[in-house]
Amino acid sequence: MSFRASILTLYPEMFPGNLGMSMSGRAMERGDWSLDAKNIRDYATDKHRSVDDTPAGGGAGMVLRPDILGKAIDDVTEEGDTRPRLLMSPRGKPFTQAKARELADGPGVIIVCGRFEGVDERVIEGRQLEEVSIGDYILSGGEVAAHVVLDSIVRLIPGVMGNKESGETESFENGLLEHPHYTRPVDFEGREIPAVLKSGNHKLIDQWRLEISEKITEERRPDLWQEYLKNSRG
Repeated sequence: MSFRASILTLYPEMFPGNLGMSMSGRAMERGDWSLDAKNIRDYATDKHRSVDDTPAGGGAGMVLRPDILGKAIDDVTEEGDTRPRLLMSPRGKPFTQAKARELADGPGVIIVCGRFEGVDERVIEGRQLEEVSIGDYILSGGEVAAHVVLDSIVRLIPGVMGNKESGETESFENGLLEHPHYTRPVDFEGREIPAVLKSGNHKLIDQWRLEISEKITEERRPDLWQEYLKNSRG
């Protein structure tokens, strides 16, 4: 059974967007994965198709109602559906490459795209939504974040990437940022490809790439570097 993604959003027209192009788009056409985007407003009960209300206790903004969102989640959840339910949220756990790989190995995912001030806490608890964040900043809604999450997952689904090794050597896969890449011409504006990459000695090339990855990670991501050192020491 192929990977199946269900998106709950107020703007279903934003999907598949970039996910319908390039590698992920071709994989969708082959049936390696599928995506359906549902409009949360379709589950509203009044003539104005209202999905939000003022926050209890006062305060700015509006909050997505639990009864409306709860019905939407229930509608896309089939009997025996084991797909994780994600809520894109700035207060969620940081989304990582390890999480993307974990989800890519599963049956699919249900993603709720928040809007307004937030989502009623009771539907988060009642529908076991896992809050996920793509960074320490605020977006207008969860749709862009959902695109990021799905893009990172889909490319890891078996058969989507043409070169399996390409995915295994990328940043974060081994706890390090990726080494620099070079191609022709050998000389570009006085900058030449490092001599070791032209040596044909693959052992030396692998050693050079590891050392450069370690250097870049230590300089740019001390948090990853400390974690890498801890794991390397056993």
